[in-house]
Amino acid sequence: MSLGLENLFGLSGRVALVTGSSRGIGASIAKGLASAGAEGFVHGQTLDATRTTCEAIAQADGVAHAIGGNLAEKGQGRNLVETVEQRSGQLDILVINASAQVNASLADLTDEALELQLAVNLRATIELLQASLPPMAKRGWGRVVSIGSINQDDPKGVVTAYAATKAAQHNLIRSQAREYASHNVLLNTLSPGLIDTDRNAARKNGDPDGWVAYTKQINWMGRAGEADEMVGAAVFLASPAASFITGQSITLSGGS
Repeated sequence: MSLGLENLFGLSGRVALVTGSSRGIGASIAKGLASAGAEGFVHGQTLDATRTTCEAIAQADGVAHAIGGNLAEKGQGRNLVETVEQRSGQLDILVINASAQVNASLADLTDEALELQLAVNLRATIELLQASLPPMAKRGWGRVVSIGSINQDDPKGVVTAYAATKAAQHNLIRSQAREYASHNVLLNTLSPGLIDTDRNAARKNGDPDGWVAYTKQINWMGRAGEADEMVGAAVFLASPAASFITGQSITLSGGS
């Protein structure tokens, strides 16, 4: 392998799908993959939701296609992958970013909240992997980056179900990393800590002083992360540079 940075980290000729990339971490990663040369599929629950991310990629001379689908619905994971394969002829990079998080202790967890998190975080992940991994293996190249959470290893009571589904999601990644390693299809997890996205907007805006106090003690850096700070690790794991890494979880938490 050439040691040139373009060869190590460039994604020209690759096709990437980032679920939940209409905003937040997913949008930042979709933009990053496109800037590295990948043809990107930007996913949201509706096509209209993807407009801002697609426009940003196009303005930076990248290639992005909008794709819609509610991953809480059975079969939507497979549909997304099949649509990408039909439209571009291949799917090389899958970033599993879309997730459902309902804050509730186990005692307060409703059936509806549990079912939503199981559907989006687990069933959809299984469907995405079922549809994408065999074609990747047949072509002899593939990358899957799952966006997990530090809660998968150190769960807080208020996110009991979410943390459990994220732990199970990484278990899926590890099992399939072992299954497909000999086919040059590599699967890894990125586990963010507290990130300043719209998911935390209500807490931040509702109690600004409390938010500042909380973030100062949450990690060694004393601040929340930014969505763009997830991009470098995601592009790395999607690139040729990560050719000897599979089944791992990389934590991006500001130190803890």
